[in-house]
Amino acid sequence: MEARKRGVGIILGLVVLALGLALVVARSGNKDGSGSASPTDGSAASAQGDTAPAGAPAGSRQQGRAEPGASQAAPSNRAQGVIAELGWGSGPSQLGRDRPQEANPEAPMSLTVTPLGDVVVLDQLNGRLVRIGQDGKVLGTTPLTQQTPQDVTVAKDGTLLVMDRLRDKSVAIIDPETGTLRGELPLQGAGIPETGGITGTFVDGDSVYVEREHGALIRIGDLSGTADTTRSEIPGRPTRDGRSYILANIIDSRGGRLLVNAVDRQTNQQRYTREYRLQFPLMYITLLDSDRSGVIYLGVAGELPTGKASPASEPGVRLFCLDPLDGKVLGQADLPLNTMPEETFRDFAVLDEGGVVYQHRTEAGVSLRRADCR
Repeated sequence: MEARKRGVGIILGLVVLALGLALVVARSGNKDGSGSASPTDGSAASAQGDTAPAGAPAGSRQQGRAEPGASQAAPSNRAQGVIAELGWGSGPSQLGRDRPQEANPEAPMSLTVTPLGDVVVLDQLNGRLVRIGQDGKVLGTTPLTQQTPQDVTVAKDGTLLVMDRLRDKSVAIIDPETGTLRGELPLQGAGIPETGGITGTFVDGDSVYVEREHGALIRIGDLSGTADTTRSEIPGRPTRDGRSYILANIIDSRGGRLLVNAVDRQTNQQRYTREYRLQFPLMYITLLDSDRSGVIYLGVAGELPTGKASPASEPGVRLFCLDPLDGKVLGQADLPLNTMPEETFRDFAVLDEGGVVYQHRTEAGVSLRRADCR
């Protein structure tokens, strides 16, 4: 009987020891923070800090959810690859670059992706749009009529829209089949007394909008070229699934804090406000858009941690994929940041099916690349 008790005691002791070792292993396996970020509910802080507008007016700090560990998740590099390499120049497979001594250096200002998956680059220095197919080959060019175009976007039917906010002060509407000018919509008017403050061109259905100072969007007309005399406003960028208007702004650049707001399009009521604490210094927001399913793509430029002793950080873009219903982080990826001096307007475009296309500039030319964060 006594021997049996001793045997049971030994077995129980071994079980306890095994459980203790398993607990130690489980704890040590989470020290590197390589698991995906787990957002927690909380109050969005309202402390004043450095701000950088990016789709939302400064001062839109509201109570909402906080996502404190977003930058701790291991960045994904899924589905990344080079689409095309184009050198500097004016040839068929080149893009213009200018570095004048007494003016701002310029490179291709903007890009967009058509419903067919072709990339269209605004090569304003050569006075044209350059269309690149999915195989990386240049399919053709379309001449531009404006003097200082800075942004290009595309409608669902393939219609191209090119904005010149400085001289012509209009949005040109270009037929997708013929490449001819279908009409022009004036920028200046109610809601936009000064066109230099326009920060983007957007299309929602048949409506053409321009963004005022990273805040509200003003409807200036439709794809037929008919100007909107009422110039109605919407509170943010429309998502492609038709559910929301989205806005974002940095509330503390040094502390790595920013907010994303979503407004329900049917009710015009707040859907959610979520704060993201990225734990690295922020420079500016490079992207705020959605794909056809409604997934939100948020790109933030900053001093990204390298995970190495030296250098401890380097400039880059962290790309987040956010859930359309509550803003939860679905995934993230780190991308290179353009650090050359050339002035540009839009370096990223979201694909309808998901993922992004972006341009990375080097001394040799422009590399068009694809990436995803889902």
